[in-house]
Order: sequence, then structure tokens, then C-alpha cells
Amino acid sequence: MKTLPTICFLTGTLNAFAGAERMTAVIANALAERGYPVLILSLWDERSCFALHPAVRHHALFAQRPSFKRAYLATVSGIRRFVRQHGIDVLIDVDTMLTLFTLPATLGLNVRRIAWEHCHFDEDLGKPARRLARRLAARTCEAVVVLTARDKRRWQTALAPRARVESIGNPLPFPFPAEPAKRLGRVVLAVGRLTHAKGFDVLLQAWSAVVSGRPDWRLVIVGEGEERHALTKQAQTLGIMSSVDMPGASAQIEDAYRSAAIFCLSSRYEGFGLVLAEAMAFGLPIVSTDCETGPKELVQDGRNGLLVHAGDPAALATSIAQLIDDNALSSSLASGARETARTLDIGKIALRWQGLLDHEMPAKGHAADS
Repeated sequence: MKTLPTICFLTGTLNAFAGAERMTAVIANALAERGYPVLILSLWDERSCFALHPAVRHHALFAQRPSFKRAYLATVSGIRRFVRQHGIDVLIDVDTMLTLFTLPATLGLNVRRIAWEHCHFDEDLGKPARRLARRLAARTCEAVVVLTARDKRRWQTALAPRARVESIGNPLPFPFPAEPAKRLGRVVLAVGRLTHAKGFDVLLQAWSAVVSGRPDWRLVIVGEGEERHALTKQAQTLGIMSSVDMPGASAQIEDAYRSAAIFCLSSRYEGFGLVLAEAMAFGLPIVSTDCETGPKELVQDGRNGLLVHAGDPAALATSIAQLIDDNALSSSLASGARETARTLDIGKIALRWQGLLDHEMPAKGHAADS
């Protein structure tokens, strides 16, 4: 029997309710369930917001987040020491920025490196160094995993024509719900970190138009982040605070989906849009922006949801109101959404990762740059 490689996921932290962190736990658990030796090395904080399989070993380099400019050498040496001590065969960077650490940390070691990109290619999240990190990942990693077919094309066309780029979407982080949400409550749900990227300021503007004619409906935004104060102030200024709930992040997100009637994604940009897949699995009719990557690969306008231009509160309000007022349309989209979500089963996605991990390639390092 072939010996399975020992895998290590390198991430910033697992102690944060965010998509990349959640997917790290989900994929690590799925691979451990299939017999792979799996470790997770967080750069800081050994706690995890997400349940881990008993066989998954979680470690952290630092107790708290350090200044990585000052702690750069300590981080590189710490990663190298960990890889050697634990006999890591495959090191998966859960952010292409981590290439800046793992490339020097693994020099001279017989370690396969895979970069896992959670953000779309044309967004650097305000960090110009991300462009350098992506170039280094394309040149030196065995493979780069992206979330959408669109991003795979962008990587190969703009950066890595001869690199191995694989498109593996995110799976549902929970078993496919046996029953869809009943959609009896008059709740429009949104889920995500309270950041500028998620466009909740646009959603609040839209909601002020929606709720003016439908005062018995509520908007629930589940998540936490640095925009909380600004969003609360905006809701107060718009006079809609009585119809808006922002309960914070939740480890029991399934309960929020079960209690909702409609799901709205208002993002300015997305890497994949995992919350869309989650809402679809519960049979919620979707209103989503058509931002780059993610939503446009999951949502087919008029079949399993409605797409509107990003940053357009009037269009968002019109589509939300349409789903509130047209129960037949909502039911049709809900059915289509649930069928789409069936394709994101963890078993199917885990097989893609297994294929990647079991196909050992020679080390790169001399690929042509573009």
C-alpha cells in the first residue's frame, strides 16, 4: 500500500471566523478522515474557532500575532524547524503571501509546496507585496490552487502560462441539509465580515428603500469586523435601526440560514463566495452582486438567483423587493439554488485534493516567467 504524504497547512490563524480559515479546517478534516497524516501550523494562536478532526494536530509558532517585519527571520526559522521536526512532505500555504516565508524556509529540504489562493487574481487587498508573492508561488510551488475557473485563466494568462494551476472550489463546510429552510420568517439574511469589501453599506442603503414599504421584514447581518461602528451609525442615520440586526459572528451559522427567507450577498469583490453556497444548500433564494469571481460561477440569473451590479443600492433594493413580493419566483430560485449546492459536496472536493496530493511532481524553480 502506498504511504500517504504527511501534510501541513500553514495559515495565519484558525481563531477567526473567516472563509479561508474555515476552509482550512474543512479540507484538513476531510483529508484526515481519509487517512492522511495532517497538521496545521498557525503563525499565531493555537486556538481554533472551528472543530478539528481528532487526528489533525494543530500548532502555532507564536502565542499572539507578532510584527512580521520584526519577526521575519524568526518566522522563517520557525517554519523550517517545524517542517523538519514533523517530517512534512507537503506544505500548503493557505495564502500566497505565505510564499514569502515558505520559500526561504524550505530551501534545500525535500518538501513539496502548494499555494492556495483565496482571493481573486486582480485584488491584492492593499498589499503590493502580494503580487510578488504570487509570482514567486507560480515559479517555485509545485502547484497553485485557485477557487474559480476564471481565476485559473487569469493566473495562466497573466503570470504562469507553464505553471500548474488547479481550480478547486470550496465545498460546503457542513453536510448537505436534509431539508431546506422553511422560509416562513420575514428575514433577509447576509453573512460576512463587516468590512468594506462585503458592501454592507450598500446593502443598508438598499434596505432603507425595501423596508419603507415592507415594515414587517427584517435584515440580519451575521458577522463581525472593523466596520461595525460605521454600519451602525449608517443604519441610525437612515432611520432603519429598528429593522436591522447585527448579532456578530456565529459558530452556529446553520441556524441563521434555517431562520431566513432570502439571502443577499452585497460584496464589492469575492474570492469564491462560500456563504452563497451555504445559503443555496438551505434552499434560500439568492440576490447577489455580479462581482469578479465566485458569484457569477455559482449564480445563474433567473435560474437559481438574481444578479445585480456591484455597488448599486437601487438595483439591490429592486431585486430584494422582487423576491419578497413574488413567492412563486422565490420558490423557483430556491429550488434551483439547492440543486446547485449539491455539486459542492465535500466528498467530491476532497477527491480533487487527493488527486493533487497523490500526483507528485518534480520540484519547480526554473519555470519561465511571463
